[in-house]
Amino acid sequence: MRIMPNDLGRQYGLHAAEYESKAIEVLRSGWYILGREVEAFEKEWAAMVGAKHCVGLASGLDALWIAFRLLNIGAGDEVIVSANAYIACVMGITINGATPVFVEPDQYDNIDAGKIEAAITPRTKAILAVHLYGQSCDMDKIMDIARRHDLKVVEDCAQSHGNHWKGQVTGSIGDIGCFSFYPTKGCGAFGDAGCITTNDDDIAARCRVFRNYGSDRRYHNKVVGANSRLDELQAGLLRVKLKYLQDFNEERCRIAARYDAGLNLPGLIKPRIRPGADSSWHQYVVHLPGFRDELAAWLDKNDIGTIIHYPIPPHLSEAYASLGYHRGDFPIAERYAGEVLSLPMYNGMTAEEQEKVIRTINAYRPGCV
Repeated sequence: MRIMPNDLGRQYGLHAAEYESKAIEVLRSGWYILGREVEAFEKEWAAMVGAKHCVGLASGLDALWIAFRLLNIGAGDEVIVSANAYIACVMGITINGATPVFVEPDQYDNIDAGKIEAAITPRTKAILAVHLYGQSCDMDKIMDIARRHDLKVVEDCAQSHGNHWKGQVTGSIGDIGCFSFYPTKGCGAFGDAGCITTNDDDIAARCRVFRNYGSDRRYHNKVVGANSRLDELQAGLLRVKLKYLQDFNEERCRIAARYDAGLNLPGLIKPRIRPGADSSWHQYVVHLPGFRDELAAWLDKNDIGTIIHYPIPPHLSEAYASLGYHRGDFPIAERYAGEVLSLPMYNGMTAEEQEKVIRTINAYRPGCV
């Protein structure tokens, strides 16, 4: 049987009866938009994060672009972001007319905080800290830079549900935390969903208005807003998942530890964890300089699926050709795009399945595909 890079059915099966019971409960309630489930989930997620407010939205991308809109960042403004981030991070900036300014990643696959200040200009208004693969950026350095330069900090926590920077949960450190609940995330919904978290009363209040057509009460519209509402069904199902988030993360840590202990292929670089951070192991991403594609083909030949997160840096994407970047402008991000590989990682993965992955990787030799 083929081992997939992710198997959502496994996680579903762990608590299927609770998901199904909650779904029926919501369906029978007769209330499907902005009701009790959303309100309860927002309180529970805020408590988990350690933030004062959570506002449920329709997707992680909505969380990003709405966050920058609420911070009044738009045309003529610049936002600093890692050059190896997922393209949605950049879209959250450009949807508002602002310009992304890329900074190379560090050895932990996150933005190199030591290179941020060199990218600041008089037009810089914010730093987008993307906690890639499930571990935090260096938030001490980022927050220090932001304070000294009067910049806003938005955290992209799409891949860092419930992990920490020096004991503080990601999403509670910057001005706004943005979460995706896409099904593959640590606390994934059964469809698209997202939220923002913040300790700012005004930002939270304006977000609640903005997500609902700019309306604070029915048919009274204060601003031109969006239709971006977390629905009752997804909120209810997320409430079930949230109860088990710590268990999910602990299981993924055990899977990561087995990879760490078992993988010994020469040239394979295992993930590094930054001092002060932990990881929720959204992905277990190895670096394979010079032989990524060959190893991926070898694993595929042996019925093991993998994914590349991500093969094209945003500055080289066709979508952002208008920014005028060329190959070689961000050589570290470009090198990472050619050598990263995400190994199978999912809740419910058996030790036998993982042993097959480890054994097959360690057996690889150049030219064996």
